[in-house]
Amino acid sequence: MRQLTALDAQFLHAETPTTTTHVAGLAILDPAGCPGGTLTREALVDRLRERLHLAPVLSLRLAEVPFGLGRPYWEEVADLDVAGHVRELTLSAPGDDRQLARKVARLHERRLDRGRPLWEMCLIHGLAGGRVALYAKIHHCALDGVTGAETLAAMLDLTPEAPETSKAPKTPKAHRAHGASRPPEAEAAPGQGTLAVPEGEEALGPLAMLTAAAGRSVTYPGRALRALGRMMTDLDAIPGVSALPGARTVAETARTIAGNQAELPELPPLTAPRTPFNGPISAKRRLAYGSIPLTEVRHVAKSFGLSVNDVVMTVCASALRSWLREHHALPDRPLVAAVPVSVRTAAARAGDVVGNRLSVMVTQLPTDVADPLERLRAMGATMRVAKRRFAESPATWLDGLSTLLPTVLTSVATPAISRLASVTLPPINLIVSNVPGPQLPLYLCGARLLAYHPVSALSDMSGGLNITCFSYDGSLDFGVLACPDRVKDVWRLMDHLREAMEELAALDPRS
Repeated sequence: MRQLTALDAQFLHAETPTTTTHVAGLAILDPAGCPGGTLTREALVDRLRERLHLAPVLSLRLAEVPFGLGRPYWEEVADLDVAGHVRELTLSAPGDDRQLARKVARLHERRLDRGRPLWEMCLIHGLAGGRVALYAKIHHCALDGVTGAETLAAMLDLTPEAPETSKAPKTPKAHRAHGASRPPEAEAAPGQGTLAVPEGEEALGPLAMLTAAAGRSVTYPGRALRALGRMMTDLDAIPGVSALPGARTVAETARTIAGNQAELPELPPLTAPRTPFNGPISAKRRLAYGSIPLTEVRHVAKSFGLSVNDVVMTVCASALRSWLREHHALPDRPLVAAVPVSVRTAAARAGDVVGNRLSVMVTQLPTDVADPLERLRAMGATMRVAKRRFAESPATWLDGLSTLLPTVLTSVATPAISRLASVTLPPINLIVSNVPGPQLPLYLCGARLLAYHPVSALSDMSGGLNITCFSYDGSLDFGVLACPDRVKDVWRLMDHLREAMEELAALDPRS
């Protein structure tokens, strides 16, 4: 059995009555190509059963260490009843986007049942124009953006007709436990199948888990010191901490001691100003979604010698500036955003199908720059420094923070620290994420995927606003998630994102 990493477990510890740490996607589909012209729950369940072997993370559930003395383990559920994870509902007329967003926000507020594999789907009918929607969520402790995209891809086809290979016999699971012998199958909860332990491998019982936890407790001081040492080398890249006097000097000294002699670019101050986004959040969520043409983003990027991501970040900065000005809350210095970055290698993707391989790049957003052209250029310059720094010295402080406290304390300390930070000194203003996706049409059970809007997570520490986008088939599909105590008019932010793109598309590169 495989134990969760410290970072994976952190996503579990961060959950509170007001914070959920699952991530989700809202797929908008045209079911015209489905049998009978509609996508049914039965067809979706059949597809999941056919392709489950291609998405092994969906068959895993948590096995807790007794008394919470260690990080949980993953155990495999054989013959999983996927039908128990798929719901269906119908919107009342007129079935517009705002109705759908309200329903999805309510679904997103609900925590996943930790006694089952940590995922759910909901097929939603009644949308205007004959469309259907599929809301799918999975816990962040189980996957990151890369494995999430691969899990989604396993269920989709390149044509309306599913290939015959999709109905081939199941292949062995990619995820395997470690051990030496195969014990008898254990009885599972009703409707959840039985625990499958691959031949020649061993499941860990409660006593074995406690023994392993005791062994790790002996080595904890050494691991904590190593984690602290790694964090010291990143001291000038940690939001909030980097602004402390002497932070860069300490970081440079720590890097020298560690043998890293590279002269890294100096990052701008990463102190987040106060905004309405920051402060304790409630359990309520609001969602807005929409799309902008990817061709326009690429055109602006090419015209000004920037990357697509630079333009996306500028669009977000411009929209945030407009929203803050409307609410008379625009700070006189840049906002600070955390940008998740996958550090999963190709080799890791081949043999590691569960968990997170994530780091975070923290950058300023030039919301204090009034001129749109200057704002675009400032964002490009800021991102060049941030990317160069990350490339030469990938941030490891996120893993370090997750390792620093013993497990038995982390589950208590994490929520308390997060809420305290939101009140005293928020490390960032929000999370902004841009996930690249396929640029060709995809199909689910014959239904064409029209758009895919990410729905991410909020916490006290990261703020009551998250902007995530996914590029698909010529569009940049946004999901804007907010806590209504922090952002009441989330659809206005979506309007500002479109307006910001129009503003950038009208700029003259010869200016």
